[in-house]
Amino acid sequence: MEPITHFLTGACLSRAGFNRKTALATATMTLAAEAPDLDVFWGFKGPVFGFAHHRGFTHSFLGLVLISFVATGFMYLVWRVRGRRTNVPNLPLRWPLLLVYAYIAGLSHILLDFTNNYGVRPLWPFSEKWYSWDIVFIFEPALYIILILGLLLPAVFSRDKPLPRGRRAAQFALLCVVVLYAARDHEHRRALEALAKKDFRFGSSRAAPLRASVYPYYWSMFRWYAVAEMKDFFASSDIDARSGDLDSGELELIAKPLETPATAAARRSYLGRVYLDWARYPLVGEVSAGEDSIVLFKDLRFEYPPLRSRITLSCSIELDRNLRVVRETFGRREQLPPTD
Repeated sequence: MEPITHFLTGACLSRAGFNRKTALATATMTLAAEAPDLDVFWGFKGPVFGFAHHRGFTHSFLGLVLISFVATGFMYLVWRVRGRRTNVPNLPLRWPLLLVYAYIAGLSHILLDFTNNYGVRPLWPFSEKWYSWDIVFIFEPALYIILILGLLLPAVFSRDKPLPRGRRAAQFALLCVVVLYAARDHEHRRALEALAKKDFRFGSSRAAPLRASVYPYYWSMFRWYAVAEMKDFFASSDIDARSGDLDSGELELIAKPLETPATAAARRSYLGRVYLDWARYPLVGEVSAGEDSIVLFKDLRFEYPPLRSRITLSCSIELDRNLRVVRETFGRREQLPPTD
């Protein structure tokens, strides 16, 4: 999810009751809920390194221990700079408890990222497997509304009550988030079941999906982006969870590209291995460029109909006549020097 949702979730978690046990709980949990995204600093080494490490170590159950120490340590420095003052002077300050709270807030980050279709690797370093629930878009307006109201309403209706306040509103907001996820999961299952029953015709062949997935839109709980894989081709379109109908105007059938020496070499490269480990429905095709060859990688789960003309989360590898990597790009950014 994007940062604002993480910040709001951390603040709501604290207001739900954690902030009654120790001072600085809200500030600590708000920061810790976003802290796993410190992995963006890998991007300074180049887009390929940034992609390879995104949602890796810092988004794992083990790595979250270090992230919790970082967030709590930062709050300790802030506390010292402020003259050891807190917002609720009569509430004791318990650093070990804040460390535990920071870890809990970090878990909320992993959970939220798990709900969208990019995925997380929570079992690193024991497993590099990606997990995703695919029910919530990376930007979810309903979450904004629920979490913001849960934080602001007590400031309007409970201004005269002593700090800390807002526990019931925060708890109700978190309950509404659970209900929202349950509803989205229900519609996700309906759409997926309908897609799995479809047959697709490509040329002279007609086939049912070997596997299929549906991915969310932020503006609808009932319309989903559908991807299906058959033996020789892929199909993608939008599907309505209520009726089970595919949008024939958006239907796209894509033949699986043939393997070539260039695509085989690109798959073995560092970027190729990282990309294929992450991609769910990869398309890998060769494009000639004079004496060199360019191999394009993209993942169909991000080829939403409105984004088909873009290069969202795609990459390319350029190889010379000896199939050595000479250039790598992720999106529009080039990795210098190439990782291979």
